[in-house]
Amino acid sequence: MAPSLEHPWRQETKVGRWTIGLETGRIARQADGAVLIHQGDTTLLVTAVAAPHPRPGVDFFPLTVEYRERLSAAGRFPGGYRKKEGRTSDREILACRLVDRTVRPLFPEAFTCETQVLATVLSFEPGTDPEVLAITGGAAALALSSIPFDAPVAGLRVTMSEGGEYVAFPDLELRAAAKLDLVISLGPNGLVMVEGEAKEASEEEVAGAIHFAQQALRPLHEMVTRAAREAGHEKRDFTPPEVDAELKAAVAEAAGAAVQAALRIPGKKERGNAVEAANTTAQQALAERFPDRKAEIGALLADLEYRLMRASILDQGLRADGRGPTDIRPIRSEVKLLPRVHGSALFTRGETQALVVTTLGTAQDEQEADSMHGIERERFQLHYSFPPYSVGEVKPIRGPGRREIGHGNLARRALEQALPDAERFPYTIKVESEITESNGSSSMATVCGGCLAMMDAGVPITRPVAGIAMGLILEGERSTVLSDILGLEDHLGDMDFKVAGTERGITAVQLDNKLGSLPGGLLERALAQAREGRLHILGEMKKALAAPRPDLAPHAPRVERIVIGTHRIRDLIGPGGRNIQGVQADTGVKIDVNDQGIVRIYANDLGALAEARRRVRDLTGEPHVGRYYRGTVTGVKEFGCFVRLFQGIEGLVHASELSNEFVREVGAVASEGETMVVKVLGVENGKISLSRKQALGVSDAEIEE
Repeated sequence: MAPSLEHPWRQETKVGRWTIGLETGRIARQADGAVLIHQGDTTLLVTAVAAPHPRPGVDFFPLTVEYRERLSAAGRFPGGYRKKEGRTSDREILACRLVDRTVRPLFPEAFTCETQVLATVLSFEPGTDPEVLAITGGAAALALSSIPFDAPVAGLRVTMSEGGEYVAFPDLELRAAAKLDLVISLGPNGLVMVEGEAKEASEEEVAGAIHFAQQALRPLHEMVTRAAREAGHEKRDFTPPEVDAELKAAVAEAAGAAVQAALRIPGKKERGNAVEAANTTAQQALAERFPDRKAEIGALLADLEYRLMRASILDQGLRADGRGPTDIRPIRSEVKLLPRVHGSALFTRGETQALVVTTLGTAQDEQEADSMHGIERERFQLHYSFPPYSVGEVKPIRGPGRREIGHGNLARRALEQALPDAERFPYTIKVESEITESNGSSSMATVCGGCLAMMDAGVPITRPVAGIAMGLILEGERSTVLSDILGLEDHLGDMDFKVAGTERGITAVQLDNKLGSLPGGLLERALAQAREGRLHILGEMKKALAAPRPDLAPHAPRVERIVIGTHRIRDLIGPGGRNIQGVQADTGVKIDVNDQGIVRIYANDLGALAEARRRVRDLTGEPHVGRYYRGTVTGVKEFGCFVRLFQGIEGLVHASELSNEFVREVGAVASEGETMVVKVLGVENGKISLSRKQALGVSDAEIEE
């Protein structure tokens, strides 16, 4: 029976400890394909719609993927003044990319009808993974639809513990403690997409996660296949246009030699101009013989460039810039370019270049983001920008696009694994990468430049991190894995596999392929070759800066960490924030205090830092028996004097404790307003006993400040 409003198609399967459910036929029935997909109490509605006909003149596949998290799914209101959903968040954009990069290569070649996949989170259970669930939901909606997409692809998240145990669909606690955290998409013929991070995992551990995912995803593959067979729509007719053999031969004859010669030119711009000139000459030569077929000739010229570039690599092992498959382009690294910033680096690899700046800030500079999990704070931020001049183009400057957000996130993950913890290095860290030249793998240049810029700023990272982009040319049984790919090899090749890490292991990976599924064995080969390239790049980076600078940059803020009693937090803040704001205003420092009583003082001037520290101590200090303090005499009596140790706290120095000699008159030894070093003898019933004579001769180092 076909699914209907009264009788929807439903099925469930077990993956790890979770039950994953799929339903269709009840909601969004006018879409070409629609599913409700469940994991526990988390529910997503995913739809797929394609235009019936391609737009005239469109020679690419216009696929759009959207992912939206409704905060109502978690029973929350959006933050801010307007209590409605705002613009798409970076988190949602990254989820869109996971779905897009999974399904795009599985559409038939030459399909150009405008297609849209929409995933909306309707209900959210903490501990579940709606972003990853959207991958399977998107693939299922397409497989059920009339759109010519019939690959039962599915996705899951895999973590590996420090003990080597792999887990499918882990919760947040497992993810936080994991050595390896990967999102993996697999089709019936192999690997489609990988994205994730690791704490210096080995190549074997990454490959092990993918082999584990192949077994874990079988139930999902089977469920999507059953859904398409039992509840799917009949696929629309789609036949790729036939190639005119006569026209193809004529194009090859007219442009083959010139394009082949152009592809031997090492420089990107010169090579592109030469290919364009060869194509223009061929178009003119063929215009009279094949009138009104300019678009077909243009497509065949692009196909000719594709075939010639790939044949050169497979047949001769020769790449466009003259390198062999495993060769890395020349690398030049520079640090301390910009005098007033906290850290800076210029990383150049061939014709790809990143200018990277590191800025250190306080906890108040952390980025806050609203999500279904609640307010999330980011201590480490990486902003990646790709201005049009980097590729010699003129375009309007707008906000970061999805590609820029994705590249920045990959570089952030790669570098984050090497950061010191907040207790050791209590700074908010921002890395800004501007791509000043681009010819392949600018995200990996950002990783290298970002590492150098942080070390230049004095960030004590565990080990230097570098990244490399790997490519693939595959024709039948023949294949060549390429190290450090050019933009041309990314565009005309079969794989873009980015691997970042230290000399000890991998910190981040991202794999996309255009084959639909990557044959087994090629990933292990690419991982091994990437390690060799990464170690070479790390060696080149060390020539500029081998380790973090021992001291912070001159203009970076200095930080002092003080622990106070939690009952004294209110004394530091003061009524309406008066006390803490007064210290900041008078000294020019920034002060953060958390609920555990940890106070951090940030200052650009060491004198201001010392003064702010003194005032915080004065507002929050507590005397301890046996320790020495420098206080102020507030009153002189016949029996002794009172000494103020901290704000609101004072003790009594009895006349017998003023001096080693007999004191006839207290005023002869102590006067109101003077500074006196004292030792705390005891505290009884809130009264503090002090001694001046036992503090005589103590060194400044022994006095509590």
